[in-house]
Amino acid sequence: MYILGISSFYHDSAASLINNGEIIAAAQEERFTRKKHDQSFPFHAIKFCLEEAGINASEIKNVVFYEKPFLKFERLIETYLAFAPMGFRSFALSIPIWIKEKLFQKSLIIKELERTLGNHIDWKQRVLFSEHHLSHAASAFFPSPFEDAAILTLDGVGEWTTASLALGHKNKINVIKEIHFPHSIGLLYSAFTYYAGFKVNSGEYKVMGLAPYGEPIYKDLIKNHLIDIKDDGSFKMDMTYFNYCTGLTMTNKKFHNLFGGPPREPETPLTQKEMDIAASIQNVTEEIIIKLAKNIAKETKAKHLCLAGGVALNCVANGLLEKEEIFDEIWIQPAAGDAGGSLGAALAAWYLFYNQPRASNITSDLMRGSYLGPSFSNDEIESTLLKHGAIINSFPYTELIDKTAKEISLGKAVGWMQGRMEFGPRALGGRSIIADPRSQSMQKQLNLKVKFRESFRPFAPSILSEYISEWFKFTKISPYMLMVAEINDDKKIFINKTDNNLFGIDKLNIPRSSVPAITHIDYSSRLQTVHKETNPLYHSLIQRFYELTGCPILVNTSFNIRGEPIVCNPLDAFKCFMGTDLDVLVIGRYILYKEEQNQDLKENYIEQYELD
Repeated sequence: MYILGISSFYHDSAASLINNGEIIAAAQEERFTRKKHDQSFPFHAIKFCLEEAGINASEIKNVVFYEKPFLKFERLIETYLAFAPMGFRSFALSIPIWIKEKLFQKSLIIKELERTLGNHIDWKQRVLFSEHHLSHAASAFFPSPFEDAAILTLDGVGEWTTASLALGHKNKINVIKEIHFPHSIGLLYSAFTYYAGFKVNSGEYKVMGLAPYGEPIYKDLIKNHLIDIKDDGSFKMDMTYFNYCTGLTMTNKKFHNLFGGPPREPETPLTQKEMDIAASIQNVTEEIIIKLAKNIAKETKAKHLCLAGGVALNCVANGLLEKEEIFDEIWIQPAAGDAGGSLGAALAAWYLFYNQPRASNITSDLMRGSYLGPSFSNDEIESTLLKHGAIINSFPYTELIDKTAKEISLGKAVGWMQGRMEFGPRALGGRSIIADPRSQSMQKQLNLKVKFRESFRPFAPSILSEYISEWFKFTKISPYMLMVAEINDDKKIFINKTDNNLFGIDKLNIPRSSVPAITHIDYSSRLQTVHKETNPLYHSLIQRFYELTGCPILVNTSFNIRGEPIVCNPLDAFKCFMGTDLDVLVIGRYILYKEEQNQDLKENYIEQYELD
């Protein structure tokens, strides 16, 4: 039985397809349209899912939407009534859109399905709706390796819920507690993202990366004025400091006065204030999550924890949670945000609506390494590259691995596109930019010359799973780059007092370990353990690099530039390669060297990126 899950109309639209509970395919719409965080109906993602499965539309038993629009509309109306007459402008702008489109979302979904898959099917009889946080919970529990687990979901807001605690047992999920809008840890973090001058729903990663450069000097101010945190982790916010309930911004003048001035203007220089703001809200977020987890363990006696929702992508908090050893094991959905809601919606229908049994004695998760997107044959790759003027070199895979590892060891930045595209926000060795972690200049070089983004942004290590404990204070696995851990003391370079007192970003240039390109200024790294079973080619590359250098680690960052989705197909990869300072592109069995490419073609792609 094929079930299609979809998420759309807010941000990070996606489609996921399962067959008898098995995950077949999943992808975000942005990867096909090239529009970052695309919220439109996932037309292209749906088409891909069906093509990957080799089925036609009539074989889809149900299409499941990841949330319930009527409940969301109820929240909108009740919120405006509660705060009236404030927020009339926001109300006047949003209500026509709701009445025209969102309130009648079932009709809109059916119309889009007819446009995408044909009107010869009675889609009205096949469309189901899941609740937003139930979709998150299902995406976390059902693919996990656990038969029993506590499930914690945390995000901005779904219909009403902003946080939920549930218990998963075999094929059942029982929701125990919820925290409701407007009190939201996700929206609190987004408010500080906005105040620091970053874009809400995408800049939260930047706040997390900026936090180690600051001190949490505003933590008490946040806890004394903005949020009341109870011992069990539940919380209540003082909404007089926020504007998101009825306004067009996240924060208001009262908030700004509390923190000494208006929000930072986007793209202006960062100051120590923004770094301290980031450190403070990160610290408060970690405190809430740890208290919630401890209370969950105490109340449920659960040995395992599953996490989903946008806040579950806060890998620093996740690493702290793992370090606390509150649970025996933790599993986090790699597509923890709204995109993953499409998968959870499909799984919720299979297990909860149809009451299908769940396999027992599972030894690993069911996400297939999160390699659930499109792949391309060597013939397709060659045809595309030659059509667009590329100069290519073809090699057997053994030779290709050897040549690529040698190029990386010589300090080259490599675009790496192999196999199926990853589902979720992390590049995991399918669509990655990779480099030598031993280089002192690589972090800055990749940020400024390849990614075109802020220099402070850290990079992650891809490490052979068998060497994790030799390099990091971490003994588990982290295949989805969702855990942060500290590098081992014997790999550290301890800095002197003078260097330690440098201002903020100036600390970036001081090497902290023997692998400085992946060591953040607090000696931490966002880990990806690479496993031969899920990505044998990437594992072989790192293994060969290890044989050449004695280092079982590569720098891994997503194959894209700032503001652009991760590359999906060969043309996306070639454009990014030609429009940046990447030295080498490895795609399928082909290696492309920048110095061999047509210079006029290179200038043309650079101009395109500058215009974009």
